[in-house]
Amino acid sequence: MNALALDLLWEIARGEPKQQDNKIVYPSPREQIAALSFLAKIEGWDVPEKKTPEPIIPDFSALSEEKWEALFSAYQARKHLLSFTAFTFPSFSPAPFHERYYQLLTDFAFGKVKKLMIFMPPQHGKSEGATRRLPPFLLGRNPELKIAITSYNTTKARKFNREIQRIMDDPTYHQLFPKTILASRNMSTTYLRNADECEIVSHQGGFKTLGVGGALTGEPVDVLILDDLYKDALSAWSPIVREHVADWYDTVASTRLHNNSQQLIVFTRWHPDDLAGRLLSHEGTYHPKDNPQGWQVVLYPAIKVGAPSPFDPRTEGEPLWAQRHSLNKLLATRVRNPQVFESLYQQNPQPQEGLMYEPFNEYTDLPNDPLAITKAYVDTADTGSDYLCAIIYKETPQANYLLDILYTQEPMEYTEQALASLLTRYQVQECIIESNNGGRVFARNVQARALKQGNDLTHFRTCYQTQNKATRIFTYSAAVQHLTLMPQGWRERFPAFAKAITSYLKADTNPHDDAPDALTGTIEHRKTFKKNNLAALFNR
Repeated sequence: MNALALDLLWEIARGEPKQQDNKIVYPSPREQIAALSFLAKIEGWDVPEKKTPEPIIPDFSALSEEKWEALFSAYQARKHLLSFTAFTFPSFSPAPFHERYYQLLTDFAFGKVKKLMIFMPPQHGKSEGATRRLPPFLLGRNPELKIAITSYNTTKARKFNREIQRIMDDPTYHQLFPKTILASRNMSTTYLRNADECEIVSHQGGFKTLGVGGALTGEPVDVLILDDLYKDALSAWSPIVREHVADWYDTVASTRLHNNSQQLIVFTRWHPDDLAGRLLSHEGTYHPKDNPQGWQVVLYPAIKVGAPSPFDPRTEGEPLWAQRHSLNKLLATRVRNPQVFESLYQQNPQPQEGLMYEPFNEYTDLPNDPLAITKAYVDTADTGSDYLCAIIYKETPQANYLLDILYTQEPMEYTEQALASLLTRYQVQECIIESNNGGRVFARNVQARALKQGNDLTHFRTCYQTQNKATRIFTYSAAVQHLTLMPQGWRERFPAFAKAITSYLKADTNPHDDAPDALTGTIEHRKTFKKNNLAALFNR
């Protein structure tokens, strides 16, 4: 409509007079109403005004204390796996360590952890949290997730399947997550529900359960849960079974993962070369800067070893779940078979043959000793398959406190720079490098790189080893055990080095001896402290 016609409508609507045939004519009421109707349509007056709806504030004043608690419990159950477990499993009675264990699983559920390993003794409730309750909790929060759950065989996996279905069929679950529904058993539907796979109605998500060796084809996996991949010690100690599990993971399970997939490994460790050991050896432990693709590892030994930590605040020697597995019971088990106890209960898998070293003592704080010297001992690689092992440590009259490790098969171009950086970072005063197999040239190159970094503090010296390595390692093993203190969590910080040390055998059948050889060197080259300085010796 043009502007002239619009002005005319406004004049009529306002009742303005017009001169017509020398007369003053006023619009009739009917004409005014008609003009207003046209204007209303043109200007949009006939469209109801959109009002912001008033917020509906429920009246809680009449709620009883029981209803208040029920509302709060339901709210918590949607936010925390421990509360979810208590809500859907009323007889659940968690021990103090379960609170920290379930917090780890909750962090995993909220995507704060991408790759998580949790090692725990048998009969301590690890599967209840990780394999029975976590999948329903995840699907309740996000019914689009695709979850795969694996155990050592199909029978065990299908048992988990049935238990998960029962949880998700329960009315208490629907009270928390009404949109996450499995297909009814007597309903004709295109959504799968069987002993191996269940799909969420009207959503893309669901869960599959399978044994090691089973097929996992078709769709990607958002969350992979691996629970007890080895049935027993006989399976875990079989090289054929271990290789089968590793091959299945590499060729089947890992091929279904994408960039945002999460992995959870929760089982009892039997052998140092199990799947967890292999993954840690190749991928390492998580560090936000140095190794963001590594694994976060949490270990719960049946009897606490070492100082308290955030994940395990027990004092040394305290049992994990005294109400179910008392200290006396655990100690009796240890006496019967120390090796099985170390693997099964302490999650410290050991070879069947005799080990060179017992578990090392750990420290949390370095001593403030005026006689302390920061040193490095370096065993250069003899051949292309050997490791360079450099140990940074603080030597005191009482012991050697290990600080850092460089343990790698990388070429010298890498190791020279890496070692120089470590020497500079820790302000190492003395660096001892074995001169066998090009050690002198290596020492000069490292010294030159350290000087370029502004490090003129470190004094370099070389030593030539003439004695047989295996003989030296055996001869000094007791002194190494007695005088070496590892930093708390050293197995997680240095997994390849730890594996080489903790699995080294007294029988000369070891594939590599670089780590124990370097550790032996730190003891061989200990300074002789003056005995007449008793005050300094006892930190007085």
